[in-house]
Amino acid sequence: MISIYSVNEAKKTILRRDSTLEPPVPQIIRDGLRRVFGEELSPAEAVRRILDDVRSRGDAALREWTERLDYVRPAQLAIDPEAIREAPAQLSPELRDALHLAAGRIRAFHALQPVQSWTTDALGGRLGQRVTPLRRVGIYVPGGTAPLPSSLLMSAIPAQVAGVEDIVVVTPPGRDGRGVPPVILAAAATIGIEKIFTVGGAQAIAALAFGTESIPRVDKIVGPGNLFVTLAKRQVFGLVGIDGLAGPTETVVIADETANPAWVAADLLAQAEHDTLATAILLTPSRELAQAVQAELARQMVNLSRNAIITVSLVNQGGIIITDDIDQAVALADEFAPEHLCVATESPGVLVESLRNAGGLFLGERSFEVLGDYIAGPSHTMPTGGTARFASPLSVIDFVKITSLIELDDRTTAALAPAAARLAHAEALTAHASAAELRMSGK
Repeated sequence: MISIYSVNEAKKTILRRDSTLEPPVPQIIRDGLRRVFGEELSPAEAVRRILDDVRSRGDAALREWTERLDYVRPAQLAIDPEAIREAPAQLSPELRDALHLAAGRIRAFHALQPVQSWTTDALGGRLGQRVTPLRRVGIYVPGGTAPLPSSLLMSAIPAQVAGVEDIVVVTPPGRDGRGVPPVILAAAATIGIEKIFTVGGAQAIAALAFGTESIPRVDKIVGPGNLFVTLAKRQVFGLVGIDGLAGPTETVVIADETANPAWVAADLLAQAEHDTLATAILLTPSRELAQAVQAELARQMVNLSRNAIITVSLVNQGGIIITDDIDQAVALADEFAPEHLCVATESPGVLVESLRNAGGLFLGERSFEVLGDYIAGPSHTMPTGGTARFASPLSVIDFVKITSLIELDDRTTAALAPAAARLAHAEALTAHASAAELRMSGK
């Protein structure tokens, strides 16, 4: 069960970020690689082989790697658009309504993001920026141990709001022989997406980056995935854009003695059930709350369907940390820079300005993180692994590019050219200097 730590103990264990670029590979992954490839390979080496094969052989390689890794050989990589359009009818009316409500809120939130072109004449002539949507974007929707229609909505809707013309979705085939779950197809139908391919893993990233006979090459790849998806995105970055390198999901809760221990425990359990590497941490100065939450975790998890995953997550990555006061809890959370930071205190608003580093701030116990996962509005694709120090959640900005506009008048050019020439000479770039000096001479 989850442990209670002092601050010093936590800094040496659960709050310690791995500073290596290549963390240790679990034995189960090494065994799987040996079984698939017949030799010892690192995950990065295995991904490189898959990428090279898909680049060389296209669809044939996609089918073979899907069969070897997902135990399914799809006859067709593309899902019939009619099957996508018919998928909502397979769901309950209540689930269809939930998808529509989520899609509407996500769209409304992202439509408010300020992304616009502008120009000014205040600096002489005309300067500005032009905002242009990306032409084609690939969205990876994880399959894994659970279908994630929410990830499709959270990634595709900001792209639609940005004005992306062509959205290509890739998602693993179901290992049960039934194909892609209807709820994912229904999510796509809800927002009008009909280009879905049943392929996952590193081979899906390769197809989006290089293009194959069936899958078009894209300009940018977004969406979370497992270790191999993340490594593949890292290796193709530069050929295409990516949204980031997602690690295991994480939640930190800051709570005081006024927090409801049952609710805090429920939020930690919701995070821990994602996978065994998920992080769920409580920071509190109240030992009474810590003990009550510990008891609630044990009580609530008994009947949860994924309690085996939850147990591993809480034992290895989770914990309750007793701080001196709320200020220390805030400082520790800000240094950890979690994906999700939940504030369950009497006055959460007063802490906002002190909390600089988090993918998402969830203020107050009514603003629980599960609402952010599905329906609040902002994308749930957020920076992990401490990257919230410099990275942001997925947004409309990820699906546009900015072009600088420079249209100077004669007077401004004449005033700026001498300084440009001097700077060019200082850098020993005489051709640069000459280009400026020719304008100065009028020749």
